[in-house]
Amino acid sequence: MAKRRKRIRIKSAADIEGMRVAGALASQILCEMAAAVVPGVTTRELDELAAARMKESGSKSAFLGYRGFPGYTCLSVNEEVVHGIGGPRVLQMGDIIKIDVGVLKDGWIGDNATTVPVGEVDLTTKRLLAVTEQSLFEAIALARAGNRLADVCGAVEAYVKPQGFTVVREFVGHGVGRELHEEPQVPNYRPVGKTPILEPGMVLAIEPMVNAGTASVRILDDGWTVITADRKMSAHFEHTVLITEGEAELLTARPREATPEILGIL
Repeated sequence: MAKRRKRIRIKSAADIEGMRVAGALASQILCEMAAAVVPGVTTRELDELAAARMKESGSKSAFLGYRGFPGYTCLSVNEEVVHGIGGPRVLQMGDIIKIDVGVLKDGWIGDNATTVPVGEVDLTTKRLLAVTEQSLFEAIALARAGNRLADVCGAVEAYVKPQGFTVVREFVGHGVGRELHEEPQVPNYRPVGKTPILEPGMVLAIEPMVNAGTASVRILDDGWTVITADRKMSAHFEHTVLITEGEAELLTARPREATPEILGIL
């Protein structure tokens, strides 16, 4: 018997209003954390900043306790791809840190991520960040009603690969709403086979994870932190995106953080 595809949840107008609130809050906390990234700060201090902001806003972390995850946010440094845990690690000049913030507000989840350089970083790392962020916007441009999910997914790798970087295949984006991970999965490469046609009211967390070297990754002994197999740098950007009849709406809208002029875009 063929496996039955799980239903993608279509959000109502009231649902979407709730998700706008959660998305804006997730974006605000992410931006505050990014602004606090300086040489000498610890990843625990950044996580504690997020915890305080969540408490002040009457929201909760969508990550804390999820399958046992011990942090309020995911904080991954340099070769750490995703799911890093805040701790005593001190950020140094030339590092990069991936900050992933998910909040639960009034029953709805906002989920977003960025990669922040710590002080000045080398040109290759700047390009990695700019390419990764631009690949996210390449995908978002195709996230509209009538297109297939595969068009969105394929846009990431199609942009990244000619730039000399690779996309992580073991970890993917996802639908989001009342649950952190809803259908559908949103890989950063074109999946094999037929994929759903996008409809207004679908909400996707699109999140390219791009490596400077090999696409291969492994998980550290803490059971969470994902690192590149060759220990080269990795970048991660994410937005929660609402599918509409026209251009997608960024529920986690914020200013561009990388430097697109490096790519000749501006």
